[in-house]
Order: sequence, then structure tokens, then C-alpha cells
Amino acid sequence: MTTEENGAGPSAEAHLERLNANLIKIDALSKRLTAALTRRKAADPALHGPSNDVFLKAATAYVAEMMQNPAKILEHQISFWGKSLKHYVEAQQALVKGELKAPPDPTPKDRRFSNPLWETHPFFNYLKQQYLMNAEAVTQAVSGLENIDPVDKKRVEYFSKQIVDMFSPTNFLGTNPDALERAVATDGESLVQGLENLVRDIEANSGDLLVTLADRDAFQIGHNIGTSEGAVVYRNRMLELIQYSPTTETVHETPLLIFPPWINKFYILDMKPQNSLIKWVVDQGFTLFVVSWVNPDASYADVGMDDYIRDGYMRAIAEVRSITRQKQVNAVGYCIAGTTLSLTLGHLEKAGDHSVKSATLFTTLTDFSDQGEVGVFLNDDFVDGIERQVAVDGILDKTFMARTFSYLRSNDLIYQPAIRSYMLGESPPAFDLLFWNGDGTNLPAKMAVEYLRGLCQEDRLAQGGFPVLGGPVTLSDIKLPVCAIACETDHIADWRSSYNGLRQFGSTDKTFILSQSGHIAGIVNPPSKGKYGHYVNEAPLTTPEAFREGASFVQGSWWPRWGEWLAARSGKRIKARGLGDSKHPVLAPAPGTYVLPAAQREALRQSVDVPV
Repeated sequence: MTTEENGAGPSAEAHLERLNANLIKIDALSKRLTAALTRRKAADPALHGPSNDVFLKAATAYVAEMMQNPAKILEHQISFWGKSLKHYVEAQQALVKGELKAPPDPTPKDRRFSNPLWETHPFFNYLKQQYLMNAEAVTQAVSGLENIDPVDKKRVEYFSKQIVDMFSPTNFLGTNPDALERAVATDGESLVQGLENLVRDIEANSGDLLVTLADRDAFQIGHNIGTSEGAVVYRNRMLELIQYSPTTETVHETPLLIFPPWINKFYILDMKPQNSLIKWVVDQGFTLFVVSWVNPDASYADVGMDDYIRDGYMRAIAEVRSITRQKQVNAVGYCIAGTTLSLTLGHLEKAGDHSVKSATLFTTLTDFSDQGEVGVFLNDDFVDGIERQVAVDGILDKTFMARTFSYLRSNDLIYQPAIRSYMLGESPPAFDLLFWNGDGTNLPAKMAVEYLRGLCQEDRLAQGGFPVLGGPVTLSDIKLPVCAIACETDHIADWRSSYNGLRQFGSTDKTFILSQSGHIAGIVNPPSKGKYGHYVNEAPLTTPEAFREGASFVQGSWWPRWGEWLAARSGKRIKARGLGDSKHPVLAPAPGTYVLPAAQREALRQSVDVPV
């Protein structure tokens, strides 16, 4: 009778049998992995990392520092050597005593090393302590560089940190106790599932590796996310215009039009009823329209910023005015859509067109003199590579953008998800925000280069004028009332830069609100959660430092404050409007068709014969 038959659990033979079976599966998956990698499309080398010039400058500065101030370098090195030697001796002494015990551990807490074995097991503890010492030494060496341009130093600091983070012992199977424990406990099944996950991701991205962050089957746009009621009432090659159904008997006379960024999809503003900005706006009594941008393919290669302004912004404004029979609309722009709304407003002002009554900007950069964290990717080495690549592809592929933004938070958006998926064999979580984060869009080739060169690199909107439909536009050309909301820990649009841009507007009516949290959570911050507060300062705009020093902190979401600001500029209350009109029939229910994945879009077209 076997051990299993006695009810004592699997026998050693059964464990070995399962382990061997899983090793065979791993061999088969390895062949599939190799095949998937061969489908990887060649990409410009510049898109995979900074030029060697970055580290050459760092090495040159370090040598210059060593020649000019050898004592400083020696002090740093000797300190590192001393810590490393002391650590080694303490580890040896613990082993000599015959105890499987780690030496004293003075290193700071780090959530990457949450497994108790990092603290108690001498092998894992030794690796952790030495890694953190090495990381500290690299960080200090880079931060101490003096004979280097500040912009270059910022890039060296960023990319050095990326290298340090990449070499964390948690990122390797042989030095990750969580992965090793799981592999032993499952007889290798976790490694088989992890390899399955890895192959799946590479196959799904045509040979490129992009970690799946959320369960793709857990969400369906229009069914359990993006569910606010409304309809597409206008469509052209650039956008679908969605009007949302009123939930109040009366509404403000002036309609509201939101332009989301076309780098991502608009339903970040309508994830679920509890945190939907779209639903909240409608519930406050505003007639709301939202633009859903097309996800371009190579046929959009020649679409530029002027096309987004003329066929996107100006067309949407005109259609909303026509549907509501109003001379003016209030407009909102989020991120890049806020930047382009600013361009549009400047152009309209110079043309004597006052179709927009007021504007609100969410996490918007208009002054790019300080590009924030994302600026490390805006030098010529990357932008030159992008320009070469989009000339071939016709688009800036969403994969490149997703990877770039993920590396701004690499531990949270790359390494930890990869560990859970590939080493532990876990399925991605059913997390709506991460689902949206992975549902990216492409950018047209011409538009991407114009934006990166003319706005990000040359800062022409703030300095000299950016060309819009034949004429230059500057920040001082914008005259209407503006409310700008920036986010305290935003790693894409630094709040100080947002403030400096607003300060240069020609408007006399300017309001700045600083929300807690980051680029998404600071904006999608419903009052019901009571999670993040905001800062306000009624003093005239001078400097970001002066704003923060004199600001009052207000507990709770900024939404109600903005709602009051908007209501004051939205006219009297009138009877709630229906969807569209005789010239704008309902073309599709919200959230429309442009937001859907290609396969779902095609299925919808075939089932209801919608011209999408």
C-alpha cells in the first residue's frame, strides 16, 4: 500500500513523478518561447535605451572628480569597502557558531524583501544586505557627480536607478525565496504556469515582452466598465462624440465638453459608477459630451496636430453648439488633450472666435521648460529613434509608450508583476485600473513627432509660439477663465510645470488646484471615498513655491470645488436635454465603437451593421 493510499499525502515517488512531468512541460514551453521570440519585429535600437553618450558623460565626470578631489572618491569607496567587509565577517561569524541564523541587519525596510527568509536565512539575508549596500554606493556615487550638466545628471541618476532596480535579487529565480518555495511546494507546477504566462505575453505582443497587468477576461467595455448611459451623436475619422443621458430634471444651460487624452482611452473617467467622473458631472446637472478618439493605424501616418485641432477640437465644439443650440461651451482637457485644448483656445482667440466660455485643464503641461520625470525620455537619442521608427511604421506603437510609462514606476509596473506572473505562476488580478492601463492606443507618426519636437523639446507654446493652422499661438493668447488641476506626485505632468504654464496665460480669471496623489488617482478622486485632499491658494499666481507655502489644505476631493467653479460659468438651469437632435441621430450606445478592441468592434459591426 502506498503512502497516498494510507491517506498520508503524496509519496516521494509521486512528487518526483510530478516534478519530472513538469520539467517535460517546461522543455516544450521553452521551444514555444523560442518560436514566439523569432516573431519580434526589428525596432530602432534607440527605443530600447539611452545612447552610450549618457554613461560616457557620467564616466568622464567621475574621472574628473577623481582627479580633482581624490579624497572624496576614496572616502566613498573606503566606506563601501568597510561596510561590505564588516557584513562578510558578521555573516561568517554567525556560520562559525553553527547556527542557521543571519547577522544583525541594519538595512531599511523594503517591501521587495517582505519574505521572512530575507531577515532570518543567512544566505538570503547576505544577498539582501549586500545588494542594498551596492545600491546605496551607486546612488551616492551618481548623486555626488559635480562636473556634469544638470540635465545629463538627471538622466544618469534615472537610468542608474533602473539598472540597480533590475539587478535586485528578487528579480532572479535562484535568489527569490518566494519563487523557490512556491516551486518546491507545487512540484514545479508554478514554474510551468509562469512560463505559460511568459509565452502568452510574448505571443500577444508579437515577440516583445510586455507584462500583462490585469485579467483581460474580467472586464468588457460597456458591460462592467464604461457603463454610463449615453449615445454617440456624431462621428468622423478622428473621433466619436458621446452625449450622456441626463439624470436631473434640469441642467445648466451651457454644455460641458471633455477632451480626454488620445494616448489612452477615455473610460478612465467612467470605470465604474462609484468613481466615475462622467456620472458625477451628469449628476450635478450638466449636459455632458465626451470625445472618444480613434485608435489610429498606419493609414493615419500624415495626421498632425492641426488635424486633431481642426477635425477634433473645433469640430466637436461646433457639433455640441449645434445640438444644444448654444453659442458657447465649457471645455475640459486632460493631459496631452489639455495641452492641445490650450493650442485650440489660443487659435480661437486670435481668430475672434469665442465659442468656448471657460476651460479646465487636468494634469496639463503647457510650459515644458521642466519636463519632470518623463523628461529623461525626451532627449534626442530617444526622439531621433522614435522619428526613424514612425517613418517606417506610420504610427508610434502603443507598446513603446506603455513600456516608457511603466519604467517610470518599474518596480510597481514591471518587476513585481513579472515576479508574480512568471516566477510564482499567478494569474493577473481582476483590477480595472490596470486593465485600462494595458488598453493603450497608437499615435499618428506626424502628430507624435510634432508633439515631441515642437512642444516637449522646443517648448514653443511657452517660448516663441507653436504653429496652429497657419499661425503661431502662445500662452498669452489664451484669455478666457481657466481652472487647472494638477497632482502632487504626478510623474508625467509635474505640478510645478503645470502651475508655471497657467501663470503665463493671458487670462485674468485663473484658478489653480493641487490635488494629492498622482496622474490618475489624483484626478479620479470621487468625494464618496474621502481619500485624497487638495490645496488651494487665493493669492495671485507667482511661483510654485509661493503657492505651496501659502496654500490651505482641504480634506476631500476637489470635484465639488470645481463643480461650484463650473456652475458659476454655466448659466441658468433649463429643462434637461434629450440625446442628439434631428441632425444628430443616435449612431451607437455609449461608450461607442472607437473605444472597443478591434475584434469586438468588428463583431458589433457585423451584428448591427454600424458603420465603424
